[in-house]
Amino acid sequence: MRFSVSLSRKIKTFATKMVITGGSDEDRGQERESKEESVLAMLGIIGTILNLVVIIFVYIYTTL
Repeated sequence: MRFSVSLSRKIKTFATKMVITGGSDEDRGQERESKEESVLAMLGIIGTILNLVVIIFVYIYTTL
């Protein structure tokens, strides 16, 4: 009996300490992650193109 009383007190105090946040913070986080992913994808594409340009330049330079 005593255990259930202390447990119910803990649950009540825990419930009062909980903070309810709106969904907007989660949406902003997802938008930020999406933006970061698109920037990283673009940087990857640019890096790949530059790498191909360097490979072609070195190939042409060494064959002349």
